[in-house]
Amino acid sequence: MVINDKIEKALAVLPDKPGVYLMRDGTGRVLYVGKAKNLNNRVHSYFRASGRHSAKVVALTSHVDDLETILTDSEIEALILECNLIKKYRPRYNIMLKDDKTYPYLKVTLQDEFPRMFITRRVLRDGARYYGPYPDVGALRSTMRLLRALFPIRQCCSMNVDRPCLQYHIKRCPAPCAGKISKADYAELVRSICLVMDGKTQELRRILKEKMQAASEAYAFEEAARYRDQLKDLARLDESQKAVLEGGDMDVVGYASDDYNVCLQIFFVRGGKLVGRKDFMMPNGGDGEGEVVSAFLKQYYSNEDVFLPKEVLLPERPDAEETALLTQWLTERAGRKVALLTPQRGDKAKLLQLACDNAHKLIEEKERKGSLQLESDEDAAEDLQRAIGAAKPLARMDCFDISHNQGSETVASMVVFRYGAPSKKDYRRYKLQSTEGKPDDFKSMQEVVYRRYKDYEDLPDLIIIDGGKGQLSSSLKVIRGLGLDTQVIGLAKREEEIFLEGQKESILLDKASPALHVIQHIRDEAHRFAITYHRKRLRRHNLVSILDQIEGIGPKRRQALWKAFPTLEGMRAASEEELAAVDGMTAPLARKLYEFFRGDVVQKTDLLGGRG
Repeated sequence: MVINDKIEKALAVLPDKPGVYLMRDGTGRVLYVGKAKNLNNRVHSYFRASGRHSAKVVALTSHVDDLETILTDSEIEALILECNLIKKYRPRYNIMLKDDKTYPYLKVTLQDEFPRMFITRRVLRDGARYYGPYPDVGALRSTMRLLRALFPIRQCCSMNVDRPCLQYHIKRCPAPCAGKISKADYAELVRSICLVMDGKTQELRRILKEKMQAASEAYAFEEAARYRDQLKDLARLDESQKAVLEGGDMDVVGYASDDYNVCLQIFFVRGGKLVGRKDFMMPNGGDGEGEVVSAFLKQYYSNEDVFLPKEVLLPERPDAEETALLTQWLTERAGRKVALLTPQRGDKAKLLQLACDNAHKLIEEKERKGSLQLESDEDAAEDLQRAIGAAKPLARMDCFDISHNQGSETVASMVVFRYGAPSKKDYRRYKLQSTEGKPDDFKSMQEVVYRRYKDYEDLPDLIIIDGGKGQLSSSLKVIRGLGLDTQVIGLAKREEEIFLEGQKESILLDKASPALHVIQHIRDEAHRFAITYHRKRLRRHNLVSILDQIEGIGPKRRQALWKAFPTLEGMRAASEEELAAVDGMTAPLARKLYEFFRGDVVQKTDLLGGRG
């Protein structure tokens, strides 16, 4: 092993104290970040001649050109610093989790006088109650709808209203804003929701039965019937959530590996019920199971948005010293005791084995199907993250584009990419009002980003504005005004320039870089989606204008035609008989419209009586 002068000098002055060490290559790039209880012993171990070094350590030390150490007061401080530096530098030789998706939680704002319930992907220390995470957002939405039907609480953000809204009149909200329900009765609704989400349905069922009995004895039969219906719906909700253990919140970590891949599978158990799972796939670098598990715990639970359960079940714990340190760190983070366990028998052991079996299954599927394209997408997102200096992985990127015809029919599109790949179910389109008839791309962009982010839900890791400095600046006024700190960039079509907030000079990406390819893909998708929507509206608008000119077709008949044939293609394909069957239409009018759709320009002019 060749050791240069810089490394020798660094090794000579290493202290016998806790801290963090960084290994850099000849360009200054960080290759590896580690922590140590004793920096002198730990760092020296890499450079001692030994046949026991793993292939990873041999490869690492062959590229190391310089060492940097940072002293800390304790080992726990070293662990926290290590986590932060790994996030910052994403070193090549550290075990890195590919999947940093944020999953949704159900949030109940207990800190409010009249709490709300909604879905969020951000877990804050704000006094609210969070339930999750739920990898299946569809299942979470279904649960929330059922809870709202059972226990209707307010959905709106504002309490400053003059009179109740429609939700009150259709019995979906008790209207606390208008004083239609007491604070105590409203609190009872919220408590019932929390009991359900805590898995304490038996207690809630007992309370509802007592209230039903009391209402019945008081001859309040309508009220008793309402409690009866709630009991039925509660039973239906229980059936949809399978209990796997007796009470408690825990994360269950399954592990599997082969010669090429390592997979970690997490089961989320909340209130004794399995609410979802997620997986992490990474290349096998020759690290031991305990080392991989340790790296997983540090990276996954250092995320502020991640809920810390009371127990984390592990297939293999790190060594005793590392386990004690991790337990202390997690306990301090959670503000209560967090236990790292490896059960050997019982239901917990069976659940842990099930998580491991699922991890094995995922590896087998990866080998069978391959994941070349997925890895390419993820690599491109990582390349873009490095290029723009993003602080965290670009798990979700939102891109906006504007389309209009000299100010008319102004529309906007938002496309979403997750880990470098399109997520079409998240695409959105907007009909803009603020600039109708007077083109103003800056104002249009401000309107769409305001409408998208005003409720703070499902926030991205990066916002891309299709435009240069001006578009970026105008959008930032709204985004920062809403209190969001999400990174925002502008993308100019000319030379594919990337503009960053607060920087005068633009970034030009290498023509062959994956980062350029992914950002071009995002921009092109946003443009395509906006243009498609714009053309659709123009076609409909133009057809309405022509229908207005056909003698005998007024507003009522036009409305009836659109009701019968929601699309232009459907109206064009309709027969004379089908057109004549529309409410208010006559046979002569139907024939005129039928021939209009099939005539050329000259014929259409004749049909319009020479007008047009």
